[in-house]
Amino acid sequence: MNLFDNEQQFLEQFKQRLRTQFATDIESASEREHYQALAQMVFERISEDWLEQSDGEQKELHYFSMEFLLGRLITNHLYHLGIRDTVERAFDSIGLDLDAIEHQEVDAGLGNGGLGRLAACFLDSIASLGYKGHAFGIRYRYGFFEQTLRHGYQREVPDDWLKNPYPWEVRREEEAIDIPFGGTVSFEAGDAHYTPEETIRAVPYDMPIPGEANGVVNTLRLWNAEPTDYYPDDIHPFDYNEEIRQISGFLYPDDTTREGKILRIKQQYFFSAAGVRDITRNHYERHGTFENFSDYHVFQINDTHPALIIPELMRVLLDDYGLEWDEAWSITQSTCAYTNHTILAEALEKWPVSLLQPTIPRVYQIIEEINKRFCGELLDTHGKSEEAIGELAIIAAGEVRMAHLAIVGSFSVNGVAELHTKILTTIEMKKFHALYPDKFNSKTNGITHRRFLKHINPDLAALISEHAPEWEQTLSLEPLLDAADDSDVQDRFLAIKREKKQALADHIEREQGVRLDVDSVFDVQVKRMHEYKRQLMNALHIMMLHHRLKTDVAFRNRFVPRSFIFGAKAAASYHFAKKVIKLINTIGDIVNNDPDTKDFLKVVFVENYNVTYAERIMPACDVSEQISTATKEASGTGNMKFMMNGSITLGTLDGANVEIAERVGEDHIEIFGMNSDEVTALYEAGTYDPGEIYENDPEIRQVVDQLTDGFFAHVRRDEFAEIKDNLLNEDRFFVLKDLRAYSDAQERLNERFKDKRGFAKTCLVNIAKSGYFSSDRTIENYVDDIWKLKRTT
Repeated sequence: MNLFDNEQQFLEQFKQRLRTQFATDIESASEREHYQALAQMVFERISEDWLEQSDGEQKELHYFSMEFLLGRLITNHLYHLGIRDTVERAFDSIGLDLDAIEHQEVDAGLGNGGLGRLAACFLDSIASLGYKGHAFGIRYRYGFFEQTLRHGYQREVPDDWLKNPYPWEVRREEEAIDIPFGGTVSFEAGDAHYTPEETIRAVPYDMPIPGEANGVVNTLRLWNAEPTDYYPDDIHPFDYNEEIRQISGFLYPDDTTREGKILRIKQQYFFSAAGVRDITRNHYERHGTFENFSDYHVFQINDTHPALIIPELMRVLLDDYGLEWDEAWSITQSTCAYTNHTILAEALEKWPVSLLQPTIPRVYQIIEEINKRFCGELLDTHGKSEEAIGELAIIAAGEVRMAHLAIVGSFSVNGVAELHTKILTTIEMKKFHALYPDKFNSKTNGITHRRFLKHINPDLAALISEHAPEWEQTLSLEPLLDAADDSDVQDRFLAIKREKKQALADHIEREQGVRLDVDSVFDVQVKRMHEYKRQLMNALHIMMLHHRLKTDVAFRNRFVPRSFIFGAKAAASYHFAKKVIKLINTIGDIVNNDPDTKDFLKVVFVENYNVTYAERIMPACDVSEQISTATKEASGTGNMKFMMNGSITLGTLDGANVEIAERVGEDHIEIFGMNSDEVTALYEAGTYDPGEIYENDPEIRQVVDQLTDGFFAHVRRDEFAEIKDNLLNEDRFFVLKDLRAYSDAQERLNERFKDKRGFAKTCLVNIAKSGYFSSDRTIENYVDDIWKLKRTT
């Protein structure tokens, strides 16, 4: 009997688990022990299906990513197994709070931003749609970091998410793989002989990824770095052990130093090589040949971090199995596919040859050969000039260009939104597109409604189901449009929204002592802290609002109270971004305590924003700030999560905002600022002068001056001088250029909020049009055009 089919039997087994595992009874056990006991039982239920999965019978996806931002898995698993209601009723009968028990699970420290959240949504959709799709990453001991705020400054402390047993993983030590680094390569009779300086053991930890109610369980394999007995003689064993563990210690270690860059290279090769060796070993054991390798496997390279799987697959085929170059290259090119997630130059990784070559010498030789043959093709087949070859080469100017390697070594290259792909093919990668037009395609990102609507906003999901009863199966929410003008539906929606706002406000007050008015507009910008995302523009506008409220009675009389909610982590070495965090918190200290404005304006920067915090914020949001500089945001996925929970987007025509605007129409989105063509033209002209805006717009000049004129009385006058200097002398992401248009858009929003019915209709239209942005749709697009998988169910 399935223990979860019977509430009484489930409770008996739950009590027994507490006795045998924790030597306690249900009354004395802590919530942590309740969680651990429940998680063990859920894991055992998943394992029954996990063991039933067959291997090697049909084509499989292997998804390589540096990040998997999974959030809490207990809730996801309870829903996917269809047992949450049973568990909740059983717990209610004995006075236990399932929601509180679920919150005992910490967010796995395996990601930071949209890249990791997208990867997690993809894994959910792949399994829920019934496809075989496994993934490879690193089991970071301390994640990215845990953020604390001290006197408004970000402080980073290790995210010790593994301090308690993590119930969703299985260590597979017997399948460990030793990964070599450093050393020398010699050749004998044309064969390469590699003698490494050290080897690092990659020990896999497997996590099950169940689909929703279909019995499919895929695997996320995370590699843990552990020492071997093979290491340099001049290193003490204790020092060596510590050095090795850094490879799976932190996500994105500081790479501003030589040592940091080498660590990044080691991380990327470590998990890429372990995954490739694991897959090829299993394939050869099963088939005894690689002629059919691409018939059974497709590798998806999620951004450039795993691009080393291309030369590593070549190395395995050449050195370990003796294939000839042309055959190995044909297999590699027909197996690998690359997703580009950015056009920011600093994010298109380039590693110095002087660091990469001694770190992975044999792999570097193979990259050199790939580059040599590619450059020969450019010259002999395409007649390219020396200058053009230099622009396209994989190795140039003493650097290895990882995006170029990924493009040349893959059969597919995709962008993640229509605009992003257009920019790739017409500007950033125009010359590659001219060479390989059939490689390039667009796959607009998506997120899972199961997690970010049904799970986190069940009352709203129930309301939708009344008007679109098949939405969970079809992801067509558009029947809700017929009810968008219904005053009863609008009232119910607004009541649900207010309840979520109250829950968020209560949490923020408990955690940070800031009380928000739940009848104010919750204006939210939560995302990775980066200049192009323009949290600074939002902050400057709040300063403008503060001044208007203090000096303009007419403005104050027409102003709808606003609560601005920020959440973001800045990379530990990103000094400017951390300074913006300090600025936002300093603004909050002023406006939240000013008797003239505190009833109209509040600012809070939530501490340690993560997936679990997002699940509180997104259902409570009224305005979704998606204000990146046009051309810089590849897609965005936060915009989709807010949309499906009933928020209006305030944004530029950037990333997936373009496609959201196309679907909801201009009446149900607030667009402002320069578009991609205007931004591109301004970059190319090189004539932008932010000082001109400063001189000609008195209000903008005032807030810029306030950064250093003593307005912030409790900080040094030069605390924000760097920000002012950047705005006036560089402003490479056009904050001042778009600030007036942004302010005007906020004025238009203020008028919208006065019409509650009109605002409710806009929110309902956004929900109804969100179905397109499902990761299920995205995955089906990948399957049809790239992966060519077949369903297992």
